[in-house]
Amino acid sequence: MKIDIQDVNDTRKTLAVSFEASEIATEEAAILKQFSKEAKIPGFRPGKAPVNMIRQRFGKQIAGELRQRVISKGYQDGTKDAGLDLINVVDLGDVEIAAGSDAELKFTVDVRPKFEISDYKEISVKGLSEEVSDADVEEAIDRIRTERAEFSPVEREASKGDYVKFSHEGTIDGQAISEIAPEKPVYAKMPQTWEEIGSEHGLIPGLSDGLEGLKTGDKKEIEVEFPADFTVEALQGKKAVYAVEVQEVRERKLPELDEEFCKAQGVESVDEFKERVTEMVKGKKSQDRRADIRRQVTEAIAGKIEIPLPESLVDYETEMAMRQVVQNNVRKGVSQEKLEESKEQIHAEARGAAAEAVKLQLILTQIAEKEDIKISDEDFSRFIMNRAYQSGQKPDAIVKELRADQDQVRRIQSSLLYDKTLEFLVDQAKVSEA
Repeated sequence: MKIDIQDVNDTRKTLAVSFEASEIATEEAAILKQFSKEAKIPGFRPGKAPVNMIRQRFGKQIAGELRQRVISKGYQDGTKDAGLDLINVVDLGDVEIAAGSDAELKFTVDVRPKFEISDYKEISVKGLSEEVSDADVEEAIDRIRTERAEFSPVEREASKGDYVKFSHEGTIDGQAISEIAPEKPVYAKMPQTWEEIGSEHGLIPGLSDGLEGLKTGDKKEIEVEFPADFTVEALQGKKAVYAVEVQEVRERKLPELDEEFCKAQGVESVDEFKERVTEMVKGKKSQDRRADIRRQVTEAIAGKIEIPLPESLVDYETEMAMRQVVQNNVRKGVSQEKLEESKEQIHAEARGAAAEAVKLQLILTQIAEKEDIKISDEDFSRFIMNRAYQSGQKPDAIVKELRADQDQVRRIQSSLLYDKTLEFLVDQAKVSEA
């Protein structure tokens, strides 16, 4: 067997592996021997049938097995002898493999780039403050009270924070929106709907602001303008007029911070409730601090070095990123036509993010090797339990699913390794207070 390597670029190689006819014949002889032992041919005991008869009866299967064995041997021995740190096989050229003839296999492969990362310990970062002020606690308490607020009808004019029940019918340049976007009646005409005054999350952009100052029974025409990237394509960038009639105004009433409210939250007193909220705020600040340190460490190690990136890895990460973007847009109601129009922009953004992700993966992999960081059975078991908790599945069901998909297992192991290595770097970081 002879091996020849040609550079396509820093991370892509063409590997030519040549076999002499005698080597092919040796492989075929082993296959014939195996078929002879297992074949059931009338008139012959196992292993006693003539070779020519075996070839004649099982020629197609023998040729397929021969091809598979030679390619496998060429790939395994070739990459090992060439000392390639293989990532992916990009292409396997078509080749004729037959007994009695020489054969040359050509593999196009992506390999791990050679680089050296150093000075990755004690990276200087600034840590967000974990100090909890009285104002932080009061703000958190107000959020909890707001989530548990009640809404009572009032006869006054609507103001910010109130909920308004009303009917609406929209037109654009005098044409009913029900004719312009018939598949989206919620934006056209509704006999009854609700909006919170001052909310940024209203169904129709700007409509809630126009309801401020109205009271039950009031009618008004409100002008709105849909954003250029609005989810309903027919309405993008259009100015519309909505005829509304207010049916009810409800005022948000926060519950009193008293013993009754605290008992409903599982504590006995206001002081105990404030202690619990203080711990909650402290935990959130701690999480935010660590997440921000992770971000700084990630940016620091990625900025230390430039690396040639294996194209097949970037292609894979780009595809995954594009799928996620498309799924998110479909959930938002973006049309297929709009997605096609934005395809080039989505692809460019996804590829940029993919390149950064691949670079970080390569750096973390090298650091993991240097520091002998590995994924243990305990790490994988913890992952399975977390997934079970988040998905509501039983751990055994997740294990069964993973046993049937080894590619997914490898992806999970890689992801866990990256995360464990990054946590190692965060623990090593030199943190000064912001």
